Amino acid sequence: MDRMSPQDASFLHIEDDKNHMHIGSVGIFEGPPPGHDEFCRMIASKLPLVPRYRQRVRSVPLDLGRPVWVDDPHFNIGYHIRHTALPSPGGDEQLRNLVGRVMAQQLDRNKPLWEMWMVEGLHDDHWALVSKTHHCMVDGVSGTDLLTVILDSEPEPQRVETVDDWEPEAEPSTTRLVTETVVERFVSPYEVVRSLRAATRGPEQLRGFVRDMRSGVGAMLPLARAAQPSDTALVGPIGPHRRWDWARSTLADVKKVRAGLGGTVNDVVLTAITRGFRDLLLSRGESVEGRVVRSLVPVSVRTPGERGTYNNRVSAMFAELPVGIADPVERLASIRAQMDGLKESKQAVAGEVLTSLSGFAPPMLLALGARVGARLPQRNINTVTTNVPGPQQPMWAVGRKMLEAFPYVPLMGWVRVGIAIFSYNGMLNYGVTGDYDSAPDIGILTRGIEDGMAELLKAAEA
Repeated sequence: MDRMSPQDASFLHIEDDKNHMHIGSVGIFEGPPPGHDEFCRMIASKLPLVPRYRQRVRSVPLDLGRPVWVDDPHFNIGYHIRHTALPSPGGDEQLRNLVGRVMAQQLDRNKPLWEMWMVEGLHDDHWALVSKTHHCMVDGVSGTDLLTVILDSEPEPQRVETVDDWEPEAEPSTTRLVTETVVERFVSPYEVVRSLRAATRGPEQLRGFVRDMRSGVGAMLPLARAAQPSDTALVGPIGPHRRWDWARSTLADVKKVRAGLGGTVNDVVLTAITRGFRDLLLSRGESVEGRVVRSLVPVSVRTPGERGTYNNRVSAMFAELPVGIADPVERLASIRAQMDGLKESKQAVAGEVLTSLSGFAPPMLLALGARVGARLPQRNINTVTTNVPGPQQPMWAVGRKMLEAFPYVPLMGWVRVGIAIFSYNGMLNYGVTGDYDSAPDIGILTRGIEDGMAELLKAAEA
């Protein structure tokens, strides 16, 4: 039995019939597709490396404590690996429609919170792998690590046949769950304080921690108070259905832009995304004059020693995408200056500490607060933009090479459009999620992203 962290539990609590809190990816593989049984055997051979894949969530009565992970006594890999095919002609449109439909379905809380869909029928004899994993299990970075565990790093890896002697542990009784929760409530606040003091041991470390925290909170408060235009269709109530689209670029192109115009990879990526939002707003007849699109930007705070742990270690910064700037070079310069300022302000540090302090809150209030917070109307955040570095070497599944990969990010609250960026083997691809009813035009955004990268390349070459 393993208790969730406060952040992991929050991702579980805010989920409802409209806020689906699973992250995912779509991998395109060379053909021919493997047989279903062959693929299941490959995944089954990796399960001992990822124990969470055979565990389900167990809630504590009355939300007296955070949920726990327990072994699923009825685990069946056949339930989690699905098999489907695209209708003719098996093109990009058919695949995107399928992904939107699959991602609009909630994961079954009574079973381990993941699924994989083998998709046949893609053009050029390709096939796809659509994966879904609940955000309470992994964040984007640990999810990438998970990908390198499930897939192979060479076409024909040398497999050692091992006997998987996994036997599920007996589920804890309700009495045990309540008893251990009551005991933990007396211990947990002390443990949080003790860990915090250990992390900031020494006078200089303590002073630096307090200084960063004060600076970060000060930078976040104005953003929390500032209001965005009330007439934008980027924010508002969302429904249960999803659309999904993608855009492509390469790391080589980003490096050319950096060499010619300066900035970081994130600066270049956000500049291209800004062009996409500018096109989207103009196509909707919304004014962009002097306008910004405010984005929540998740930031991994996972240390090198925490690699391989499949839980959430993520904080956030808030970036303002200057859609009112038409010139791509000026747009990049604006974002570059802003991101440098955000790093100096320590926003991500403040966000991480404020999140960890939720461990002090009684889990009943934590659950209620997360659910209410996800439903409150808000217009301060217009979108979410998350950039996850992936493996830069080819990956294989049952001897089939993964040609490209695209990410999926969930929507939450009043945010109707979200963007995830994933790098793999020299490519830098974007996955755009839209609310089905209020964002039917996300294709304009994805084309704008590609056009934004093209105009940056042209400016860099000049």
